[in-house]
Amino acid sequence: MLVAFRADASVQIGTGHVMRCLTLADELAGLGHHCLFICRDHEGHLGELIQRKGFELCMLKNHVGLCSESGETGDSQYSEWLGVSWEKDSKETQELLAGRKASWVVVDHYALDVRWEREIAEHSEQIMVIDDLADREHDCAVLLDQNLGRFHRDYNGLVPSQTLRLIGPHYALLRSEFHELRGEFLERRQAMQCRRILISLGGVDQTNVTSQVLSALESSSLPSSAKLDIVLSSSAPALEEVRYKAVHSRFEVAVNVNVTNMAERMCWADLSIGAAGSTSWERCCLGLPAVLVVLAQNQVAGAAALEASGAAIKIDDTKQLHEAFRSLWAALSDPSRLERMSKAAAAITDGLGVSRVVQAMNVAGSRDQ
Repeated sequence: MLVAFRADASVQIGTGHVMRCLTLADELAGLGHHCLFICRDHEGHLGELIQRKGFELCMLKNHVGLCSESGETGDSQYSEWLGVSWEKDSKETQELLAGRKASWVVVDHYALDVRWEREIAEHSEQIMVIDDLADREHDCAVLLDQNLGRFHRDYNGLVPSQTLRLIGPHYALLRSEFHELRGEFLERRQAMQCRRILISLGGVDQTNVTSQVLSALESSSLPSSAKLDIVLSSSAPALEEVRYKAVHSRFEVAVNVNVTNMAERMCWADLSIGAAGSTSWERCCLGLPAVLVVLAQNQVAGAAALEASGAAIKIDDTKQLHEAFRSLWAALSDPSRLERMSKAAAAITDGLGVSRVVQAMNVAGSRDQ
């Protein structure tokens, strides 16, 4: 069957939406299905990665300045992420799908909603929506929200009653290597100490929080013997500044670009300093304790839920980094505290969510035949 994905990556949006769609596409392709990605040509798009992984890619032209062509495009704080009106995006997507009806269209985009989905419906047997916000209506057969602290009732009135709702980290879209490495490294996470810290604040890190974290660590009580492992993408605007700070740090710092072994890096680490986005579920699968830096409004609830679970400590504002890090290491120098955080994290997801999502798609597909 043909599965079409509509998701974007950019310097503004980040990479998470496309990356989790790629995880689902990998699983579907392994079962023999053909996957097509429809993405807009924003700065920082992941088109090369999509093609390198063997998937068909159709790029939509980035019509700079056209996002306000319709009076309805400004009704969401995320509307500008699309780069055009939702009507134009719908028309262009339909043109690409014309003559090759998809079994599924999977849409992962905060700027699209029920209006777009209803126009696309004639070109797809089923629609699946991946969302994190529960703030707008959808018309879909399957709704996936993989966030901790989210409930089925949060989508009451936002999706049809027959929509299959996949809610929580049980359905987190994680690549297979996370589950494969899980057992081995959960056993290792005992008598832990902060010897190696993974710093990953989004591939793009548009506002250069990585540099702020490095500065805060320099003035903290973290022992200079700690090793820092920084992960960024080549499209990160402040990459060279981060490299400069790394060279002049009192710590041993490695700046790694476009890594392909994130699961292994998480396994090597004793602690992560990261954004409170979808990477949280990767860390949880491997039992990696985290200090979460909230970088966007849509991360607030997830970060609070992770802290409440005992798996993480959250920092609500980047302006608090220096103050937070000054007091943080006293608590985290206790190996038993890190071990408790690790066990709490590991209990949140087992890394098999993507197979559960595919099974649910099969159920929803057979239900309407």
